[in-house]
Amino acid sequence: MKEKCSTDNGPVSKEETLPPVNEWINQINIKTSEDIEVPDLLADQVIGQDEAVSVVKKAAKQHRHVMLIGPPGTGKSMLAQAMVDFLPSSDMEDALCFPNEDDENNPKIRTVPAGKGKDIVDAHRREASKRNQAKSQGLMIILALVVGAAVLISIFTGNYLIMFFGIIAAAMLMIAMRATAMGGMGGDTDKDVPKLLIGHKHGEKPPFVDATGSQAGSLLGDVKHDPFQSGGLETPSHQRVEVGAIHEAHKGVLFIDEINMLKMSSQQSLLTAMQERKFSITGQSERSSGAMVKSEPVPTDFILVAAGNLDSIYGARDNSGAVHGGMHPALRSRVRGYGYEVYVNDTMDDTHENRLKLLRFIAQEIDKDKKKIPHFTKKAMAEILREAQRRANKRGELTLRLRELGGLIGVSGDLASERKHELAFDNDVVDAKNIARSLEQQVADRYIKKRKEYSTYQTKGSVVGVVNGLAALGGDQAGISEYSGILLPIAAEVTPAHSRDEGKIVATGKLGEIAKEAVQNVSALIKKYTGEDISRYDVHIQFIGTQEGVEGDSASISVATAVISALEGIPIDQNIAMTGSLSVRGQVLPVGAVTAKIEAAAEIGIKRVIIPKTNMKDVVLEKRYENQIEIIPVDNLGEVLDNALIGENKKKLLEKLASLLEIKSIPIPADQPTPH
Repeated sequence: MKEKCSTDNGPVSKEETLPPVNEWINQINIKTSEDIEVPDLLADQVIGQDEAVSVVKKAAKQHRHVMLIGPPGTGKSMLAQAMVDFLPSSDMEDALCFPNEDDENNPKIRTVPAGKGKDIVDAHRREASKRNQAKSQGLMIILALVVGAAVLISIFTGNYLIMFFGIIAAAMLMIAMRATAMGGMGGDTDKDVPKLLIGHKHGEKPPFVDATGSQAGSLLGDVKHDPFQSGGLETPSHQRVEVGAIHEAHKGVLFIDEINMLKMSSQQSLLTAMQERKFSITGQSERSSGAMVKSEPVPTDFILVAAGNLDSIYGARDNSGAVHGGMHPALRSRVRGYGYEVYVNDTMDDTHENRLKLLRFIAQEIDKDKKKIPHFTKKAMAEILREAQRRANKRGELTLRLRELGGLIGVSGDLASERKHELAFDNDVVDAKNIARSLEQQVADRYIKKRKEYSTYQTKGSVVGVVNGLAALGGDQAGISEYSGILLPIAAEVTPAHSRDEGKIVATGKLGEIAKEAVQNVSALIKKYTGEDISRYDVHIQFIGTQEGVEGDSASISVATAVISALEGIPIDQNIAMTGSLSVRGQVLPVGAVTAKIEAAAEIGIKRVIIPKTNMKDVVLEKRYENQIEIIPVDNLGEVLDNALIGENKKKLLEKLASLLEIKSIPIPADQPTPH
């Protein structure tokens, strides 16, 4: 019998410090993931989105629209699907399309209780079949008379050509009568029988329709083109009507992810359908014969769940400042005014209860995979939990980018199955992490390998004006939670200015806008920290080997260190790497992806790494890196220089810094008196 996860000593409060995962999991009263109970309701399977779950439950009961905003893989579609469990199935309706005798291009629409639509269509089809049989019998009698008369005449006259022409005339008469009296190519059945547009079984759950990426026709409905539009060969208009997602979602949930991908005209039509709760179907192409047909309004009483990230609302701004895409303001106003807006979580606190939820998530993923993969041992589940801690990019939290974590569970299970394991073990998970690396990580690995081959960086000795910076690939911009760190060597050279008026700062390496601004800000800091008027110099800064470009300001301390080193002629320790942003007052500000950057430095043999002190809480290293590298947290540029620079002139520079700056935290070597 499956049980809910628990500990021998009872639940641990949020305030209590949790033991490491491998110790904590031994307290749980389970042997494998098979012992974990999986809830029946989809809403109860959602992890870490308690507020959003509460909102969608209320929205379903009160028939209100919802907007879910947040990064991909956090459970937005699952939340939308969960809503149908709280909608009444008794309100379900079938929709039928009938021919309009007064105007064939305006088919009639009728709604009936769920399950009745098919019965009505079957009844009409039986009646049409009876009429068709009666007409067929009459036709056969007429044809028999024509053929019989031709045969008799040919016998009495002896002219057998009369019989031949009589048979041909009968065949042509049969074709003509079928095309006219029986209603064209579709026959009498298609002409008089209604079309079931929306059909449900009695007691069926309300529909959940995912219209993500739908074009106008599949979203709003369409009328098929008829190549035979005359001569009695045409298909009846009501038989060519096709419903869209907004009609299929009637009395259910319509889910649209990346709502901004819909054209503005489609968003306006969607708004109309929401307001009127009905929407007529017409041909979407002006060149189609379907454009002449417009049905009576078809019911569209659905709950809209729109999803996306912040760009889905505001749109994306190009280099010229123009905004493209985004959500129609009136559509958002409708959702906001008659529903809820929710920003979903991408992490949750690393607590006892939340760890239990992630264990349940592992069991859910195995069940969802129809048990094609084996269940996980305790140690394997602990490895998944450690990866959830690491991917949160912040100590004391767990990631909620569960789609990616689910992918790791699937690959781990596949490996265990391939190895003929009855259960997935911790080594299966470790190996799966190497196999299931992101594209960015694979690129980073090749990037590092290439740089090693061509020796584009150093990890030993000291060099003037060259610093080992750190950068990251992936992350939210790539739609994933994982970052991949890379080494970013930065070289600086200071020369007398070519112009008497003013020196220049020349930065190369395909820099983005933020990176360019960061380089400009460094010039003010250099003057402040050295007392030199850098307008008398040309400063050349090279981001080495950055063919793909550089964006962001996390290389600010690296640029400043390289330039000051070149200006003062003081070498930089090449066995140290660094990352951090800078304020114009010299404070070191936090940056993203510090864990990935530190691991990248350790991977290539760097022994020390400088990071902002405020980023220390974000460091969650894999075990294999913990004893390989020393992390040096810093508050200001003075501390960066103290740790990075080496040589005799370092002490003189630090003394000059202390006299120029009113920053008490600037370190001075122990054998020197602190200046006042």
